[in-house]
Amino acid sequence: MAIVTVNLNNPLNVSCQIGDTAYYVNTGSDGGFTVNSGDIVEIGTIVEIVDRDGTPTLKVYSVLGGWSGELPGTNFVLFSKDNKANLSSPLGYYASVKLVNDSTVEAELYGTGMDVFASST
Repeated sequence: MAIVTVNLNNPLNVSCQIGDTAYYVNTGSDGGFTVNSGDIVEIGTIVEIVDRDGTPTLKVYSVLGGWSGELPGTNFVLFSKDNKANLSSPLGYYASVKLVNDSTVEAELYGTGMDVFASST
């Protein structure tokens, strides 16, 4: 595995960041494509982003052995987040909620919500 340079022709999505995993999939000559999960190729982990808003270059720690970084044919490059670093779930064992209405006129609460998950097995 080595660090390879992947040159892109369009600005990078604002959500793409160092530590994300980069992938590519071949597209048709007209830019359209039908994708099966086996068609998506993992490039590797992004370690550097250069010129994000112009013609970006990704430095990727590639999992593709002997790959130069040149994308074959017409391709769509995509990325995924590491869910260990990008979770947005509550932490702790319990929560307490107090709903207060200071209005002097009648008010109606239409709904509340919560997030619950098993934190240990």
